[in-house]
Amino acid sequence: MPVWVDADACPKVIKEVLYRAAEREQVMVTLVANQSLSVPPSRFLRTLRVPAGFDVADNEIVRRAQPGDLVITADIPLAAEVMEKGAVALNPRGERYSEATIKERLTMRDFMDTMRASGVQTGGPATLNQRDRQQFANELDKWLQAQRGK
Repeated sequence: MPVWVDADACPKVIKEVLYRAAEREQVMVTLVANQSLSVPPSRFLRTLRVPAGFDVADNEIVRRAQPGDLVITADIPLAAEVMEKGAVALNPRGERYSEATIKERLTMRDFMDTMRASGVQTGGPATLNQRDRQQFANELDKWLQAQRGK
């Protein structure tokens, strides 16, 4: 099963974890972005550049994702869409979305959009820290182990 990465917003440190995992596990990792990306030479890493535009990369990931694939994204609507297709969604902080959490996240996202639209300053997400990175690596390893058993 391949791994799809919403690469425009994916932190560099998370991409590096993915590069190492791709080599170690010999799993295809595709980074989808609307800009050129530099990745280490590997037969397990590839980039897919899409045209600039609202949700173009997201739409391409949704189009290509298959049941059981892993999608790395912090984009809640993208996570929800790939999950509807049977893919697994994991955010760069290591949270694996479930049917219950994705609905909660969508609701919170919509609420925060409404707050921002009314002029309330909501701030952005906290900086990615070492604990987040470790949680991501752990969840990625769980998914990879499950793939070995298939």
